[in-house]
Amino acid sequence: MILTMAFVLLLAGTFGTSHAEAAEAPDINAKAAILVDAESGKILYQKDPDLTLAPASMTKMMTEYLILEQIHEKKINWDDQVSISENIHILSQNRSLSNVPLRSDAQYSVKELYEAMAIYSANAATMALAEHVAGTETKFVEMMNAKAKEMGMKEYRFVNSSGLNNKDLRGNHPAGEPNEENMMSARSTALLAYHLIKDYPEVLDTASIPVKNFRDGTDDKIVMKNWNWLLPSLVYSNKYPVKGIDGLKTGSTDLAGYAFTGTAKQGDMRLISVVMKTDSYEARFEETSKLLNYGFDNFEAKTIITKGDQVEKDSTIPVVKGKEKQVEVAAGASFNAIVQNGTEEAYKASYKLNDKLLTEDGELTAPLKEGEEVGQVMLKATGEEFGYITGEQSSSVPLVTTDSVEKAGWFTLTMRAIGGFFSSIWSSAAGAVKGLFS
Repeated sequence: MILTMAFVLLLAGTFGTSHAEAAEAPDINAKAAILVDAESGKILYQKDPDLTLAPASMTKMMTEYLILEQIHEKKINWDDQVSISENIHILSQNRSLSNVPLRSDAQYSVKELYEAMAIYSANAATMALAEHVAGTETKFVEMMNAKAKEMGMKEYRFVNSSGLNNKDLRGNHPAGEPNEENMMSARSTALLAYHLIKDYPEVLDTASIPVKNFRDGTDDKIVMKNWNWLLPSLVYSNKYPVKGIDGLKTGSTDLAGYAFTGTAKQGDMRLISVVMKTDSYEARFEETSKLLNYGFDNFEAKTIITKGDQVEKDSTIPVVKGKEKQVEVAAGASFNAIVQNGTEEAYKASYKLNDKLLTEDGELTAPLKEGEEVGQVMLKATGEEFGYITGEQSSSVPLVTTDSVEKAGWFTLTMRAIGGFFSSIWSSAAGAVKGLFS
């Protein structure tokens, strides 16, 4: 049973009375781009979001996800010692591919290798982690593709754990063709970042480190400067300032151009941005700055429903076998949404009662407790231009009873039944008498 309710009755006054005119979206100089609210997944901006492009080292967000998942499931530990295969040892000596040199006669902790991957985008360290988790990088790539499918990503293909072009792997590529690279759309990349931040927010603790020494205090020490130069104290943080930026992952190859998945938090709102195939190292940060600042300057979280809100004409549900014949219902929780300034974004709302709790006549059965959940208040934005990164187009909060309804005693129920019986007889008799005179 669904009772449709008028939006204006439920949400009158929610948005206030006036705003400045909505700002135009920025012109983003990238092949593809997207901007997403990290809490709800609502898409605030998009440009060719489904175009499949090379993500380069933004691939490592999937490797990070799987490593953190393994840590949380206690399948590996941060202190686990990882041996370095000869192939990875040789590859790690190529500093032009973004690496920390690794020794085949030494072992490294998972934590060390993870930090090298997340801060310095170290490719051989990434591959060493993949081998540690899955036994071979080939099996790890299978895990990457399976996780992408589980997340609901549509446009993707992983052929290695690092994001390098397979040709850089010296004939030891784990999957795909010899010159193939990983591929993702901006939408899939943003969805990956969305899940990574939501499921493992500690990823930002490492992603936000601007500079750290690898193997500090040893002869193998390497200074790792974060490639996210929008971080405070780094190169572009003053030229393209974004308050609250603390992640997430850069990427560049000849095929990918220059790409960046950024995230920042201001107040209670966190945004995720993706720009793909920009023209230069600097351009990806300039376009990211434009996107994130546009989001923070022009959108805000607003309360669409407050706990206890009711619909004036549809706020009661009939009840059988109770001392009362109906019960009032209301929203059992508040609901917030990201809304663009200068708009009066409407939401369609409806009650959706739990069919399992209803009689054939659409009634609830006593007894009922105050605050008992009897359904959902379903909300869907009208005129939604971009939707949600997860594909979900509606949201809901619980629909609950505002009072308790005790079960009526046998005498009351008997009298109601007798009253109903005589009422039906009288209705039949009255109808028969009326028939005589018609």
